[in-house]
Amino acid sequence: MRHVIALDVGGTGMKAALVGADGAVPSGGTPPRPPMLHRARRATGRERGPDAVVEHILGFAAELRAYGEEHYGEPASAAGVAVPGIVDAERGIAAYSANLGWRDVPLRDLLAGELGVPVALGHDVRTGGLAEGRIGAGQGADRFLFVPLGTGIAGAIGIDGRVEAGAHGFAGEIGHIVVRPGGAPCPCGQTGCLERYASAAAVTEAWAAASGDPGADAADCAKAVTSGDPRAETVWQEAVDALADGLVTALTLLDPRTIIIGGGLAEAGETLFTPLREAVERRITFQKLPTIVPAALGDTAGCLGAGLLAWDLLTTTDRMEVTP
Repeated sequence: MRHVIALDVGGTGMKAALVGADGAVPSGGTPPRPPMLHRARRATGRERGPDAVVEHILGFAAELRAYGEEHYGEPASAAGVAVPGIVDAERGIAAYSANLGWRDVPLRDLLAGELGVPVALGHDVRTGGLAEGRIGAGQGADRFLFVPLGTGIAGAIGIDGRVEAGAHGFAGEIGHIVVRPGGAPCPCGQTGCLERYASAAAVTEAWAAASGDPGADAADCAKAVTSGDPRAETVWQEAVDALADGLVTALTLLDPRTIIIGGGLAEAGETLFTPLREAVERRITFQKLPTIVPAALGDTAGCLGAGLLAWDLLTTTDRMEVTP
């Protein structure tokens, strides 16, 4: 069975899958969700340094290739890998990641040498956004914005089935829109950035302080909101208001048809989405109100997106081979 290797590399762990041939996007109609024939996880080994992380990625990819040969009768046709940090997808270089400690790793070439197949490299959030836009919550939307709310806040700008990287690979960094000028300092060097107020980490910090429980987190805050705790309601509304300010700035610039909210904070469901939709609607004037929906693919988005990158790579190669 024809398949590709998909790798989603995180700060501490890696998720992987062998993705079947239905991952190819048909001409016309609604793209199906690619079948994940096999799934696996490994630690990155980052405590041993960046070279060990690269070794673990290559070793994991080799294991996946061997599994595919054994169980599906042939090696993978291609591979896709999503990594965090700064990524030069065009040159196939993982340029920088604070969490993994690497700089200028030619990861595409290293994996291609290990596997002997074409490899596509992508940014983790943009790769997840590709999957959400093409086969997840953004299906059918010609313009979408994917915003995962996790430890930080990032974004992926979707246009006609692809994700825009920008001239230098920094497109979509909505977490560093300044929503509170002169506010809390951000590691990026600015003050008042969106992710300092509306990320899961920011809500965790604010609720731990407000509740007096240093072990409390954003999920606990959401539960307290549903039970009517006024302290939690204040913390939550401040985060929602900041997020709405950031989203309105983004939709003013990008005019997306759909905004897809993912990440840990989105797991609060309508505790987040009902006040967020209301807050965005209150703020818009001439702008068109987008549909605001939860992400559909959960923690499989990165793997599915990496699989789509790999299938796209094969589709391009096949077209080149048949061009007279």
